Amino acid sequence: MSVRLKLTLSYAACIMATGGVLLTVVWVFLLRYVPEVVMVPGSGGRTPAVPNQSDLIRAFTPPAIGAVIFLLIFGLVGGWILAGSMLAPLNRITHATRLAANGSLSHRIHLEGRGDELRELADAFDTMLARLETHAIEQQRFAANASHELRTPLAITQTLLDVAHQDPDHDNRELVERLRHVNTRAIDLTEALLLLSRADQRSFTKEAVDLSLIAEEATETLLPLAEQSGVTIMTSGDIAPTLGSHPLLLQLTTNLVHNAIVHNLPDQGSIWITTRVLPESVLITVENTGAKLAPSLVATLAEPFQRGTQRVRTDHSGVGLGLAIVKSIAQAHDGTLTLTGRPEGGLRATVQLPAAPPDAED
Repeated sequence: MSVRLKLTLSYAACIMATGGVLLTVVWVFLLRYVPEVVMVPGSGGRTPAVPNQSDLIRAFTPPAIGAVIFLLIFGLVGGWILAGSMLAPLNRITHATRLAANGSLSHRIHLEGRGDELRELADAFDTMLARLETHAIEQQRFAANASHELRTPLAITQTLLDVAHQDPDHDNRELVERLRHVNTRAIDLTEALLLLSRADQRSFTKEAVDLSLIAEEATETLLPLAEQSGVTIMTSGDIAPTLGSHPLLLQLTTNLVHNAIVHNLPDQGSIWITTRVLPESVLITVENTGAKLAPSLVATLAEPFQRGTQRVRTDHSGVGLGLAIVKSIAQAHDGTLTLTGRPEGGLRATVQLPAAPPDAED
């Protein structure tokens, strides 16, 4: 049976049960106290002079049967209409689900009416569809960009090999060096894609991590690159405990610091790394000097393969996934990445993560 038919029968059964209770009440508290024979003084015998119990039962039974039939019909018809009205939002949700199953994620339910459970369900479903649509668009764009980025080193390799094949007497040392550089770039890109996929899947074990120690570790790792680029790194702040993956959070911080180094001033640049504790979260902020950035450009820097062509770049620039990986790792830890351009020039990147509970710090 359909849900509508089940609800209809349930409504009808409830009405019938209510009618039965009323009839029972009438019998228990009225008819049963009417005697079978009514004695009237002075009538000269046991001749009933007023309606007795049998008379009342005969008079009461036909209307009672009619009332029961009416209640049954009313319960079935009214229950069918009421069930249809209540299930109408579910039909709209079912229609939207089928459209989503066929690949159409742009449809929304937009259920009207008061905020009851069905309205909450429809709104939650609309929110889910919006997130799925956004995720699908991002995945399509990411796949297209990744294919393009991976095709580039392969195309360069093919060209170099074709040139070497057409000129066998050419010195191969330069060819080997260029192939090594292209292959290294392809490996770096592949590793970045794997790291990004790992962060998106949240396939890691959480442990207590101090962001201030993470910042120091990332700074020590990239200090030679900073000195080579003429960039000064300064760290400060409080102990900032959180729960997460130490390798991923170290990668997050390393990417932020590396990005601040390679997109800094050509000489005498500066980087400030600070950690801060809020009531329910911890912050790590990486600021760097550099050229002034337009807000429209800053808004795209965390997207995959968006390197920001207006920024100062060096030979140590990455594959265009640095900030995208930072954003993905932050989201995998229930955190956020906020990018803002500094008025003096450069970029300010702030990652906010949930603070570790007190018992996790012991």
